[in-house]
Amino acid sequence: MPCRGAEAPRLRVDDRRVLNGIYWRLRTGSPWADIPERYGPYTTCYNRFVRWRKAGVWDRLFDAVSMAYDGDVQMIDSSSIRVHQHGANGKKGTRRIPPPGREPDDRCMGRSRGGVTTKIHALVDARGLPIALKLTPGQAHDGRSAADMLDTLGGGDVLLADRAYDSDALRLEMAARGVWANIKPMPGRKRRPPFSAFLYRYRNLVERFFSKLKHFRAIATRFEKHSENYLALVKLASAKIWLRLYEPVS
Repeated sequence: MPCRGAEAPRLRVDDRRVLNGIYWRLRTGSPWADIPERYGPYTTCYNRFVRWRKAGVWDRLFDAVSMAYDGDVQMIDSSSIRVHQHGANGKKGTRRIPPPGREPDDRCMGRSRGGVTTKIHALVDARGLPIALKLTPGQAHDGRSAADMLDTLGGGDVLLADRAYDSDALRLEMAARGVWANIKPMPGRKRRPPFSAFLYRYRNLVERFFSKLKHFRAIATRFEKHSENYLALVKLASAKIWLRLYEPVS
């Protein structure tokens, strides 16, 4: 006979219910504690989200769905996200948001004209679907941040980008790989490189990707203190955008 007062063993909450709870929170942007009970305890949803993030589940999920990208034309851009006050406040003893000109911390938060912000960098394919994602502080330069995001470009491909990426170093690197960098040149350039305004019009696909991404309220405003958790949410939302491509329309 069990001892008096002994509790019955708790059954493990089904992973599908927990995943639906994580997506509910991703879509609504509500605090983790507000996740409805039908998805299981909110602590279970948060703990498994973090555990799966540490195990690389969200990275592998995004990499798996994005392997079907169309690589002939790729576009890169960034979008600044306002950090909520609950996400900007760290624990006692941790470094706060550094002032402009100081070395940024590893939380990918920085000060810009919009206040405390985080910048999402995205490389998308010809259908506007994400291939590579990255976080930086809000004041980070777009051109320098793109250096490690262009590995998927090869001979015969085209890169579309706005003036923030206009640099001779980036153009030379792309030319060495056989990639045509159709980047809008800065107005003050003395030597204007070849530029196709017609092809540049298709760069709106990366802007539309950010618009879809910000439909998830937990992405449109950053509530996460840790950059790893926020990037995992960005990848989870991006995987959802990818999966819409394979959903039946009938």
